[in-house]
Amino acid sequence: METTRQSKIARLIQKDLSNIFQAETRMMKGVLVSVSIVRVSPDLSVAKVYLSIFPSSRAEEIITNVNNNSSKIRYELGVLERHQLRIIPELKFFVDDSLDYIENIDNLLKKDDKN
Repeated sequence: METTRQSKIARLIQKDLSNIFQAETRMMKGVLVSVSIVRVSPDLSVAKVYLSIFPSSRAEEIITNVNNNSSKIRYELGVLERHQLRIIPELKFFVDDSLDYIENIDNLLKKDDKN
């Protein structure tokens, strides 16, 4: 169960990371990265960030690149949130594949309807 403070910090991080990724992916044609959900640990020291990446075929490549540059992203986040947060949480990025999962289930249901 998330506390009110955890959820407020998660929303703040999600909004600012979305702006950071939007600015960075503007240079990469044909790639869309969105922050789908952020979960903050109870001690506010770690934030798990789930990214939805389109096209999903490049997801592993992009998530590896993002994890390699997580310190730079954390610094940019710190610049944006320096007046709201005293300590910027450590960022851990993961692929949010829930849309692919939903699409797979829809395809299976459509395939079942044809039979």
